[in-house]
Amino acid sequence: MGVFRTGFVQLRVPDLAAASKYYSEVLGLVETDREADRVYFKGWDEHDHHSLIIRQDERPGLDCFALKAEGPEDLQQFENKLETKGIKVDRISTGERLAQGEGFSFEDRSGHRVVVYYTMKKVGNGLPLENPDPYPQGLKGIAAPRLDHLLMTTPNAAEDLDFYKDVFGFRLTEQVVTPDGNPIAIWLERSHTPHDIAFIPGRPGGFHHMAYWLDSWYEIGKAADVMAQHNVKIDAGPTRHGITRGHTIYFFDPCGNRNEVFTGGYVPDADNPPITWSVDKLWTGIFYWDRSERGSFTEVYT
Repeated sequence: MGVFRTGFVQLRVPDLAAASKYYSEVLGLVETDREADRVYFKGWDEHDHHSLIIRQDERPGLDCFALKAEGPEDLQQFENKLETKGIKVDRISTGERLAQGEGFSFEDRSGHRVVVYYTMKKVGNGLPLENPDPYPQGLKGIAAPRLDHLLMTTPNAAEDLDFYKDVFGFRLTEQVVTPDGNPIAIWLERSHTPHDIAFIPGRPGGFHHMAYWLDSWYEIGKAADVMAQHNVKIDAGPTRHGITRGHTIYFFDPCGNRNEVFTGGYVPDADNPPITWSVDKLWTGIFYWDRSERGSFTEVYT
């Protein structure tokens, strides 16, 4: 029982038309629905209705992110734990939000709005459930198959670590610590991947990036080709992380929200001890191959 993965991300975009075109033609997500001020997308291999919502707003950034629970009994358990910590919970009824079932939302210790739910409308992945091909026809752009993780900013990573472990059962996979052992950046998982959510130092409520999964290093290179073809400026990569061991490339949507496509990493067991990086090796952890400091990478976020 508990949370088994990150469900979706909702981003603010000042130009809904430009962002919609980018997410469908460059990142290659599948549009599943739209309303007056927002558009819903999913990776082609996701069965749930959406993993990304973009919403028209004056400034870019993160509206909220969602955790998908395994069952309805988890919702009450999580709500009870949050209430004991003095955190107000706003209930969400089935049908109140497009394609999403019962759940609730709250603001976490680092100032991020979090949605917790356990059901979403199933729309399939474009393939039959019997004798399917490896992938459907007509995929566009990078054609990302699924959402992988997101990284946010926090003024107190130690507090966030305790909160997400205690309330939702997240496991610490990696951390960056100061000489006195205080964690300043943390990577947390529930899906037996290097991370589902992560936090680095910064202001409350900050959003560094969201990442969609690709199946291979070759696909990362192909993603760079797609960006060049669409004149999308690459922020960093293609390269490799020391932290998570992932292969990666970073770039921005037309509204200034940082995206990543990611592959590789490892499969952590639930009882694995966390990996620790000293703060003096931070840039080796971020950019393992060239190990060079790029201040803008950690300082620029929405």
